[in-house]
Amino acid sequence: MASEEPKAKKPKLSEEEKSESPTKLTPAKLSPNSLFGMGNPLLDISAVVDKDFLDKYTLKPNDQILAEDKHKALFDELVKKFKVEYHAGGATQNSIKIAQWMIQEPHNVGTFFGCIGKDKFGEILKQKAEEAHIDAHYYEQDEEPTGSCAACITGDNRSLVANLAAANCYKKDKHLDLEENWKLVEKAKVFYIAGFFLTVSLESILKVAKHASENNKMFCLNLSAPFICQFFKDNLMQVMPYVDVLFGNETEAAAFAKEQDLETKDIKEIAKKAQALPKVNKKRQRIVVFTQGKDQTIMALSDKVETFPVLKIDPKDIVDTNGAGDAFVGGFLSELVQEKQLDQCVKAAHYAANVIIRRAGCTFPEKPDFN
Repeated sequence: MASEEPKAKKPKLSEEEKSESPTKLTPAKLSPNSLFGMGNPLLDISAVVDKDFLDKYTLKPNDQILAEDKHKALFDELVKKFKVEYHAGGATQNSIKIAQWMIQEPHNVGTFFGCIGKDKFGEILKQKAEEAHIDAHYYEQDEEPTGSCAACITGDNRSLVANLAAANCYKKDKHLDLEENWKLVEKAKVFYIAGFFLTVSLESILKVAKHASENNKMFCLNLSAPFICQFFKDNLMQVMPYVDVLFGNETEAAAFAKEQDLETKDIKEIAKKAQALPKVNKKRQRIVVFTQGKDQTIMALSDKVETFPVLKIDPKDIVDTNGAGDAFVGGFLSELVQEKQLDQCVKAAHYAANVIIRRAGCTFPEKPDFN
């Protein structure tokens, strides 16, 4: 049977590895640049704010939006009025960093592409990427400043307002197509792009997605935000046939179901229907993973829907939920790139999210305590 073919082709272990470790299954040997991410590199400016601030800028407590003219003053006011923290951010870059943190060695397993400005914020992002041991290759231009994202925190909610600026200037022909950069794409086994990048460079996403599909590699996409499902659904559905793993949370899943007329509000049904959407590479069945905050995580496979309870946490230990979704994906990818079982991927995802929400920004301790 054709569907069995990839399994036969890809044994988990070589004979050599078996003899090295007769008692314990050795994960796939990892080499640098095995995991590839492309997205919007942003400097996060986060602060605990009050309801008046949210109301002034008509922000929902828990949302992600792109900055409009009415938000121009928000960034300055945030810095002047509240105690802010700066963290290297951007959804995809966060996830690649978390995956690298979970993996530890070797360094530079994660590659990241995105666009920044030639400015102080850009220098901070470069420095932070290096500290996180990821191989970041930025397209640097001087027409727009490095992008930033205001994370307005109230309780355990966070409202994100992204001013993409330079991040919006990523160009396929100026960066992705360059021979030395495309070589890094070819080295990767697993690809991850957050849906946010659908607003920036659909042609870049499609080039990477098609490469993954044609070479039976894994391409992962995140729904990222309700507005992506609503206003960028044409771009989203152009990429969907190449998606091997689809991530999202409960609000994104609901928005996706509504926009795609899936005629259900049941998250398990939505996952099943998303799983069954047309797919180009028939050698891999699509996997759909939906998180629901403190409620169980849903995973739809070709023949079943599984649920996984998240790790318990005392609400008073929650410092900042801002990096939770990115951390979940990062944990998942860290095991996926090592060809681990899917339940192990979810376990790592839950662990990473649990660590990140205890800290401000998408930051992490020196080493993970996960096995």
